[in-house]
Amino acid sequence: MSNQINSVYEAFKKYIDTKIPLTEQQNDRIQSLSIVKKLRKKQYLLQEGDTWKYHAFITKGCLRTYSVDEKGLEHIIYFGIENWWIGDKESLMLNQPSRYNIDAVEDSEVVLFSNSNFELICREVPPFNDMVNAIMQRSFVASQSRIQVAISYTAEEKYLNFLNKYPGFATRIPQSMIASYLGVTPETLSRVRNLSAKK
Repeated sequence: MSNQINSVYEAFKKYIDTKIPLTEQQNDRIQSLSIVKKLRKKQYLLQEGDTWKYHAFITKGCLRTYSVDEKGLEHIIYFGIENWWIGDKESLMLNQPSRYNIDAVEDSEVVLFSNSNFELICREVPPFNDMVNAIMQRSFVASQSRIQVAISYTAEEKYLNFLNKYPGFATRIPQSMIASYLGVTPETLSRVRNLSAKK
């Protein structure tokens, strides 16, 4: 089992190595504060009503963050794949029950850090803290861009933008989930895909 855990963490270490230089001691410290979790397809990482207490990095697979409205319809706000972070920042920062679910679209593996351990690493390992700040800035820009697309693009423009930004997603994620993410009906997405294919 420890070999499996090490292989999951190793994927996280490879990601860090592309971002920042770390000493062996720093890496060992980070690993000692990490938790490795494997998720089966459709297994929850977070359920609505629970309070999110972690920072989660995806080393394998695909996860989604979504809410369910009073009619039982799903509204997907985020997909995460390998080398992406996922979680509910609002629930974490305000220490309040989450409005969202996070589950696995595919069999997945994640490296988790409790918030207190994550903050400890940021204090003890300055390059890690710099990396986190850079990720936060990119995340803010991405959120703004997503809002702009949601409020001003046509269904076809949303779909083409999605394909352009996330070229690998279309083959990994069910069309019904892509429709939910884009805020269109599956029928509209099907029509848009047919039109795009003919161009």
